[in-house]
Amino acid sequence: MPTGGPTGALVLGRAIRGQRPRIIAASLLGMTHQGCEALIPVVIGVIIDTAVATGSSDALLRWLVVLAVLFLVLSTCYRTSARITEGAGEHAAHRLRMELAARVLDPRGGAETNRLPGALTSIATNDARRVGSVATIIAYGVSAVAALAISAVALLRISVPLGLLVLLGIPPLLWLGHRISRPLERRSETEQERAAHASGVAADLVSGLRVLKGMGAESAAVARYRTTSQDSLAAALRAARSRAGHEGAVLALTGVFIAVIGLVGAYLAMDGSISVGDLVAAVGLAQFLLGPFQLLTYVNAELAQGRASARRIAEVLAEPAAVEGGQAVPADPAAGHLALRGVSLGALRGVDLDLPAGGLTGIVARDPAAAADLLLCLAREKDPAEGTIELDGVPLTGLDPDALRRAVLVAHHDADLFESTLIDNVRAAADGDTAAVDRALGASAADDVAQLLPDGVDTLLAERGRSLSGGQRQRVALARALAADRPVLVLHDPTTAVDTVTESRIASRLREVRRGRTTVLVTTSPALLAVTDRVVVLEDGAVRAAGHHNDLLAADETYRATVLA
Repeated sequence: MPTGGPTGALVLGRAIRGQRPRIIAASLLGMTHQGCEALIPVVIGVIIDTAVATGSSDALLRWLVVLAVLFLVLSTCYRTSARITEGAGEHAAHRLRMELAARVLDPRGGAETNRLPGALTSIATNDARRVGSVATIIAYGVSAVAALAISAVALLRISVPLGLLVLLGIPPLLWLGHRISRPLERRSETEQERAAHASGVAADLVSGLRVLKGMGAESAAVARYRTTSQDSLAAALRAARSRAGHEGAVLALTGVFIAVIGLVGAYLAMDGSISVGDLVAAVGLAQFLLGPFQLLTYVNAELAQGRASARRIAEVLAEPAAVEGGQAVPADPAAGHLALRGVSLGALRGVDLDLPAGGLTGIVARDPAAAADLLLCLAREKDPAEGTIELDGVPLTGLDPDALRRAVLVAHHDADLFESTLIDNVRAAADGDTAAVDRALGASAADDVAQLLPDGVDTLLAERGRSLSGGQRQRVALARALAADRPVLVLHDPTTAVDTVTESRIASRLREVRRGRTTVLVTTSPALLAVTDRVVVLEDGAVRAAGHHNDLLAADETYRATVLA
């Protein structure tokens, strides 16, 4: 687990403390319910001794009224307590989901490191639910302990040996139940990890389904998922067997304990130490004790799984940030002058690059890894291993990441669309600026896409825009990036799936819509490069050439081969 962040115990404790009023109210109502349940056999015993044995109708009527009141109180308390406890669990799980979402969406990043998106989703749903359920079971556990205490007191009043038997026997039983739950906790954690991984693999395969079909790699994908799914199933079966063994062992222990109470009570009745009514009450209490013990077994099992889930949540929350946050804030609006000084990261080797404010610059990288690393640096998803990047003379490391992203937008090639209408996808970045939305739709040729859809811009798109073709998705994603109207916009291959006529139209409109603001095109598209002020060529991770597109085409054979291939 990463160090310096919350632990599983802290996550679990926060979930419980956050629902303290609900847990206290539910516990009080649950204790009242269990107390009334425990008094039922006691009252029945009294009825036998004071009414049935004596033949008194008045006493029978009085105690029957008492019995009816007990049933009314216990049923009302149970219903109310159950509603409150379920609410506590849902609220606790919701808070954890919000906390996890805030960590995953933190501008500093890092939470997604070595985790598939599906795995994060599983943690935010299944694990959060299991930790939330701990807030639910606390009230059940308190109620069960109260029932045991009330039963012990009642048995003490009937017979001191019976009461002492319960009081002395309960602690060892609870300790044994806790020890028996240890294997369940370990196996539950493994089960949750395997299930989350299987969910992540499934989401990964579904998102790349078209690519897999195009490559004819469906069988390999199915084999990969089958292996992952079988591992998850094996872990789930081990956890299920462990839970069944845990519940069976605890049930056997409690059964023996209750049988001993019944036998001792029968011996005392035969010896004349207790009355027939006391014997009925003792046997009834012994049978009643099975409920609290089963409840404690359930609580112990849920707590074991909740602890395992809390540790997984803590690992995400404690994951170190990918970049450190600064305190400075760019000017509003930022001028947009970007400067790279000796930047090295991954495939980049000492890149020196000056991107003037208000300019339209093209960057051609023959190595896709170099382009990807450059985008990571400009988006500040990673900091350079060496060198610095400055925005208007201020190092990016000194800027607040959230404020930086309001000034610099890096639109990745594989940007996803939301499951919403086309216009809502574009509006999401525009902060209510209708004019910016209209300009973006026209500049990206996304208005042409809307004309082909049944409901125009109000057409509902499928998840990740899968109801659109590749070129249509690219145009809508480009429209969203343009609608944001950031002082600095970095576009990575925004037209690779667009036909040449539309690409040329986008290129001419792009220059106009971004006039006066800094724009960087990381691409090998000749149509886009032709409208830039300057093109920078990266080769072997460093700047090899720079100049106008037409000049580079005429003088640089390598450049010509790269962009015209």
